[in-house]
Amino acid sequence: MKTYVVGGAVRDRLLGLPVQDRDHVVVGATPDDMIARGFTPVGKDFPVFLHPATHEEYALARTERKTAPGYKGFVFHAAPDVTLDEDLIRRDLTINAIAQAEDGTLTDPFGGLQDLQAKIFRHVSPAFAEDPVRILRVARFAARFTDFTVAPETCALMRQMVAAGEVDALVPERVWQELARGLMEARPSRMFGVLRGCGALARILPELDALWGVPQPEKHHPEIDTGVHVMMVVDVAAQENRNLPIRFAALMHDLGKGATPAAEWPRHHGHEARSVKLVDAVCKRLKIPNECRDLALMTAREHGNVSRAQELRDSTIVALLERCDAFRKPQRFVDMLHASACDQRGRTGFADQPFPQAAYLQAALAAAQTVDAGSIAADMAQRYPGQTQRISEAIRLARIAAVGRAHALHRPDVR
Repeated sequence: MKTYVVGGAVRDRLLGLPVQDRDHVVVGATPDDMIARGFTPVGKDFPVFLHPATHEEYALARTERKTAPGYKGFVFHAAPDVTLDEDLIRRDLTINAIAQAEDGTLTDPFGGLQDLQAKIFRHVSPAFAEDPVRILRVARFAARFTDFTVAPETCALMRQMVAAGEVDALVPERVWQELARGLMEARPSRMFGVLRGCGALARILPELDALWGVPQPEKHHPEIDTGVHVMMVVDVAAQENRNLPIRFAALMHDLGKGATPAAEWPRHHGHEARSVKLVDAVCKRLKIPNECRDLALMTAREHGNVSRAQELRDSTIVALLERCDAFRKPQRFVDMLHASACDQRGRTGFADQPFPQAAYLQAALAAAQTVDAGSIAADMAQRYPGQTQRISEAIRLARIAAVGRAHALHRPDVR
């Protein structure tokens, strides 16, 4: 029985990066051997065990055989006679197929060390094509390791997989899991670049793929291309270390521009309403978590209003706050302002431009929050029994007045 550290832990150590989790492969053992040594079995599809002290994962060396479409269509074989090389050949990339023995010795049968030095993502074997999740993983790695490139033969294989319909067999939950992880990497745009390059983006997110080649007015968007703009926006969100809902909202905010009739280009009148419908469709199809969905829908609907905030009347701003449920969920409203700021900065030459609209609207929210709605409601209920409409109108007018006082020094000419 021999144990080896494999996969990302070996790769990251060789790259000089912090090692988060360590996975181990065990050669020459049976499940009974592992249990006898105090390991706890946890694997459902194949034998995986938790170390009794460290709780790290130890998997028995195994081979696999493709039996059905998709990433679950495999039969695994684990036995003491399965060799380390046989286990490593089933892995996705050469840089993830390096094993380290307990004495530090490296086993690298597929050239992973050379590809690490050359900064190349290269598939280990033709078996890569049997698991469509590997396309998503390569794309996610591209977002993390920003100076690596995908080997031409691996790009070609991924295109073949897309053409064969393998990507269509992916379940929504797994697609979202990989996309979410990629969005949280250093340069999310690289993930979408890889997916687009092999044709997978058109299958997974056709609404996003449709944005490339769609022009915008050069005055406001010197980068012109909508797809390029959206990639710049998600990268700004990453540079600012924003959370996942903000990054997803940044990705989704302009989907409606892909549905603008070509005759109207480069203008996109009404794209916000179209964006809302498309974002809703994406979220339903991929089963996006509610927190991400709600912020993305709000940002798609309101980012244009946010950009014009200093031109809006006090009453319009209060209506915006109410529409966004900002009094009950102020942090979500602030997150929407952050996503809108990323939209502004994600344009050629705009990266360092200030975005005073965010502070302006936050000040409006703070002012409106000072209104004691409870006292107003009690007073109006006593003065006008049964007339609930008067209560909501009185609260609204008080909030408008509070916002007006807060902004009086900034825009005395607009009422």
